[in-house]
Amino acid sequence: FLKNCRFHFLIWVQVIVGNPKVHDAIQANVPLVSCHLKVSLRSRHENGVPHTYCMLRVCLSRGPQVFLHTRSLLGASSRTLMDLKALVSSLNDFASPSLAESWDNVGLLVEPSPPHSVSTLFLTNDLTEEVMEEALHFKADLILSYHPPIFRPLKRITWKSWKERLVIKAFENRVAVYSPHTAYDAIPNGVNDWLAKGLGACTTTPLQPSMSPSYPSGLSHRIEFCMDSSQAVESFLAALQVIPGTSVYTLPSRSQGTDQTHIVLSCAQAALLSVMGFLSKDKHLCDNIQISSLQKPLLPSTGMGRLCKLIDAVSLKAVVERIKKHLALPHVRLALGVGKTLDSLVTIGAVCAGSGSSVLQGVDADLYLTGEMSHHEVLDAVARGTSVVLCEHSNTERGFLLELKDTLAAHLENKVQVVVSKKDRDPLEVV
Repeated sequence: FLKNCRFHFLIWVQVIVGNPKVHDAIQANVPLVSCHLKVSLRSRHENGVPHTYCMLRVCLSRGPQVFLHTRSLLGASSRTLMDLKALVSSLNDFASPSLAESWDNVGLLVEPSPPHSVSTLFLTNDLTEEVMEEALHFKADLILSYHPPIFRPLKRITWKSWKERLVIKAFENRVAVYSPHTAYDAIPNGVNDWLAKGLGACTTTPLQPSMSPSYPSGLSHRIEFCMDSSQAVESFLAALQVIPGTSVYTLPSRSQGTDQTHIVLSCAQAALLSVMGFLSKDKHLCDNIQISSLQKPLLPSTGMGRLCKLIDAVSLKAVVERIKKHLALPHVRLALGVGKTLDSLVTIGAVCAGSGSSVLQGVDADLYLTGEMSHHEVLDAVARGTSVVLCEHSNTERGFLLELKDTLAAHLENKVQVVVSKKDRDPLEVV
């Protein structure tokens, strides 16, 4: 019945006077929909901009699901729209998902059926049900949730689990969900660099530097061997060079009074078997071949955690007050290192947003700053004379979103509205 039924209803939309985007966007993007804008009933000025409330009569011949497709178009009538795929590509350029930890689940997690345009980008540290309702109130088309709301595989999508309900609401309301998580931890001027500012003026280096996701030349292995110069070296090299994904150069050498040619061959992983198959035809060569794996280059200022060298040494008490001010927290948890007091000087700090025990373990520093560590990990740190400040997991991450708002707005050339959640908060509080 619903498939063949026609639906007639009236909806109110707010548009800028003289802006035809609503009418044009619906007719261009929604199939089999007829639209008519009637004379405005009232208008008013908001922030000096004239707004008109118009009545839009819509006739649908494809059922109510078509109306869901128009939601973002109607809500975005006075804003610039950005295609979801283009926006995700820009987000990936800003912080490549390849920088995330291997165990993480980052990138686009929920994608409405295309086409999907984004007018409002909504930022949150954690996507809870309360935050989802807030995002829907702001008519968000894309939610950027720092922590991935989908982390472990979902075997079913039902109303019983709160995370499954988030997925259902996202699809029902045509809201995309994207998560950067540890990719934002790694990038320069990302979450960890923001957290390091809480210690005061300092220079920072990553505790665990990130490697380039690929080899600059695409060549991953080096093969070295020598041939007597009396052999047909030129024809041998010519046969090697026709193998795709290889690079060959030679050096003159001398061994046991015999002139030789030292051959260095670099190749891609895909070419390694072909190269070895060719070289294995000469048993003497196989006995003298050296194979080594090339290291991917480290990325400057990129990686997990930060080692912070303060420009001026200050007391532990002063650093704690700086941290509380930076994170807007009335209280933090402090464990004094053995032999340390609140008056002890801090010259080197190590920070890691979130749960930093694995990154901070064994780092030589006066102070560790992170969200959470286990009881025994704290005992290990203080036994080495390192004081520990714990602020709860998400409190060491959330404040970054305020900086990210302006950064992303500029990166996206102000094509979308960027909103930061006010409902998002750490579930733990001191009472």
